[in-house]
Amino acid sequence: MTGIERNELREVSAAVLAVATHLSVRDVLQTILTSARRLVGARYAALGVPDSEGGFSEFLADGITDEQWAAIGPLPRQHGLLGVLLSDPSPVRLADIREHPRFDWWPAAHPVLTDFLGMPISDGEEILGEIFLANKIKPGGFTAQDEELLELLAAHAAIALVNARLYERGRELTIVEERHRIARELHDSVTQKLFSLRLTAEAAAALVERDAGRALGELDTVRRLAAEAADELRSVVIGLRPPDLAGDGLDVALGKQIDVLNRVHGAVVRFRGGPIPRLAAAREEAVYRISQEALHNALRHSAAGRIEVDLVMRAGGVVLEVRDDGVGFDLSTQEHASRRLGLSSMRERARSAGGKLKVTSHSPGGTTVRLEVPVDQ
Repeated sequence: MTGIERNELREVSAAVLAVATHLSVRDVLQTILTSARRLVGARYAALGVPDSEGGFSEFLADGITDEQWAAIGPLPRQHGLLGVLLSDPSPVRLADIREHPRFDWWPAAHPVLTDFLGMPISDGEEILGEIFLANKIKPGGFTAQDEELLELLAAHAAIALVNARLYERGRELTIVEERHRIARELHDSVTQKLFSLRLTAEAAAALVERDAGRALGELDTVRRLAAEAADELRSVVIGLRPPDLAGDGLDVALGKQIDVLNRVHGAVVRFRGGPIPRLAAAREEAVYRISQEALHNALRHSAAGRIEVDLVMRAGGVVLEVRDDGVGFDLSTQEHASRRLGLSSMRERARSAGGKLKVTSHSPGGTTVRLEVPVDQ
């Protein structure tokens, strides 16, 4: 095997290992498909992952242009030789695909295929998909060595698909656990506050005509309970685990969050992020949540026109800074209840992550939230 071929296989292996972190399964399958076509020396290649309705949930092609792909038309169905590879674990190697008894047809714009090498993508006895090559560039058709190499690449594709399936199941379990956690917290805090709020409002209504003074006192209680319920509900919402964090990483997840904020708020939010290593899950979530809280406070309270967010590696640690050019506030008084809650929450999260949090604010001049957390050893 030449150096180029070894490098190609290294690229495939790296892509498969990355499927549970940064690369989507589609990106990994495309890397495998492109590598298969190059290594075996075929003009065309395709890879399909079936759905439950007789079609394909993923169908990738390599060796044709976007214009050719568009001209071919809709995705194929699980018929003909494509159906064979999804039902029979044996590879198929042919001098001319048109001579196979299950060959059907192809659309008018489809390239003419001759020699053919197809391989099921299997996990044990389960067939997860199929990969095939067509039109060997060198004369003589596909060889037994080509078949062996494609079998290896199909095994890589199987690993990628199994990893993706396990990751998706893990995400589903996390979502179920999160729903249960939210239900418990809503029942334990917000629901009880709302019940008290309702009773107090009914008492105030009953007292309006008989004792206006007492009614005003009850309405003060209603206002206080409503504010507490809103703060507790916000605490539950802010505690939701970010679905993108585990798969995308801290820098990508934070960038996505800021993209959304830029679309729905008047202030300009700028993000600068350098390469960030993966941290322990709890530490990544703490950094993400502190950034959320700092951004929320800046957008809600500061009247800022511009907010800048930096996430960089510095002196062996990850540094997050959220700066705004707003009105600032007095750290000694912290009059607003929700801001008080937010600062307390950020400090607690920073402690739990083994980090250091510093908040500075000047009026005028705006507010800066700076967090430093160590990189996991």
